[in-house]
Amino acid sequence: MNGIIIIDKPQGWTSFDVCNKIRHLTGIRKVGHSGTLDPMATGLLPVFLGSATKSVQHFISGEKGYIAEMTLGIRTDTLDATGKAITQPSPGYFQVNKLPSMRPLPKGEGLKVKEIFKKYVGKIKQKPPMFSAKKVNGKRLYKLARKGEVVEREEREVEIYKLELLEIKDDKIEFEVLCSKGTYIRVLAADIGDDLGCGAHLSALQRIYSHPFHISQAFDIKTIENLVKIGRLDTVILPVEEFITT
Repeated sequence: MNGIIIIDKPQGWTSFDVCNKIRHLTGIRKVGHSGTLDPMATGLLPVFLGSATKSVQHFISGEKGYIAEMTLGIRTDTLDATGKAITQPSPGYFQVNKLPSMRPLPKGEGLKVKEIFKKYVGKIKQKPPMFSAKKVNGKRLYKLARKGEVVEREEREVEIYKLELLEIKDDKIEFEVLCSKGTYIRVLAADIGDDLGCGAHLSALQRIYSHPFHISQAFDIKTIENLVKIGRLDTVILPVEEFITT
């Protein structure tokens, strides 16, 4: 059995967990994925089976799309909801600064946030967070961070093709991003929070696009389990040849 299954990764699972589950369900030894998702994130994860694993490199560098939520006023050491709070907003911050609170977002509101968003569209520089899998001098940054160590990290250029404000409610901002490979959405959220003057962390993340695949093509783990039980998994396996241009 060879090809690609588009999985809707559940929260709390690593990308490796998903591959391990598919390996266990199918009995296929060679199983891989393109584009790692953090355990906190949900959404689209292309999983490659059998000989299709040889083609993973063709799918790693494409654009990525996300629906994200940032929570204002609290900075964390990991820049997301899995970390420890390192700063808190002062009492009455949101009332004094008149940050909008509404659902849905009325036209003309949230102008301050929208103006800040404009700054991040295009090519920007990001510094990899300490809690990340990136290696510096052969060591994973998150392993150093867990020891309390902080090392210098070089900024790298990424590109934001689209950054759209979806809604604001109380201390939360939901937004959509289309970006280049290697973009850290939690760094983006933290930087925007700093520009707002209150700090922020990434509190939810769903990947909805990983070129050329869309979340509408994805199946949850329960559905995959049921398809395996009735011997119909082949009906959702995509041939890798359809997506590789020569």
